[in-house]
Amino acid sequence: MITFAICDDEPMMAQELAGHLADYMKEKSMTAYSVSSFSNGCALLESSGSFDVIFLDIQMEQPNGMETARLLRQRGVHSLLIFVTVLKECVFDSFQVEAFDYLLKPLDSARFCRTMDRVLRSLEKRTAEDIVIQRGTGCEVVLLSDIVYCEVLGRKIYLHKNDGTVSGYYDKLEDLERRVDGRFFKCHRSYLVNLDYVRGCQDGQVLLSQGERIPASRLRERELTQALLRYMKERGS
Repeated sequence: MITFAICDDEPMMAQELAGHLADYMKEKSMTAYSVSSFSNGCALLESSGSFDVIFLDIQMEQPNGMETARLLRQRGVHSLLIFVTVLKECVFDSFQVEAFDYLLKPLDSARFCRTMDRVLRSLEKRTAEDIVIQRGTGCEVVLLSDIVYCEVLGRKIYLHKNDGTVSGYYDKLEDLERRVDGRFFKCHRSYLVNLDYVRGCQDGQVLLSQGERIPASRLRERELTQALLRYMKERGS
């Protein structure tokens, strides 16, 4: 679930931004998200919500958008901050609060989409806790920690999970590799394995904690052993 906040004292602008966001998420077939709107900085600061992305207008009554951003950072909030404003001259101030991007009003659809593409990539790298897969007309959120291994059969990827269930969907293994984190290793051209569940490698097979075995390319067996040792060291095992 991706959580968005829009903070703008112009209702029409907030509505327009929400519309752009809805159109983008629909185009990407992503339904696991929520949007909260705030009419001023105080309302946002008083909110108990936690947001992945915050769109902030700069020209608001005190605290304005820039001051609101400073207060958020002082509180340790690590949300991606995107300023939406008519003030070109404030772009350099945005660096002081580690703004993710700076969009000018009126919003340009193509520019907005490019920013959102970067947002999604950043969130995947930052959290790397789950992935959203498209299944038919719906979608499913799968925790990376629940995936034991991923298997390609035909044009579908099958996610084998630690509860014994399997989720299949259409995708390429190369695309899935870009979405998962360092705990996953490509042990075979058709398999990605979660190193958390690997207990060894022998005779061209990966031994998994639940007793299963999956293929390992002969050329990748040594790399798998090295990757497993590095991963265990990074975890402090």
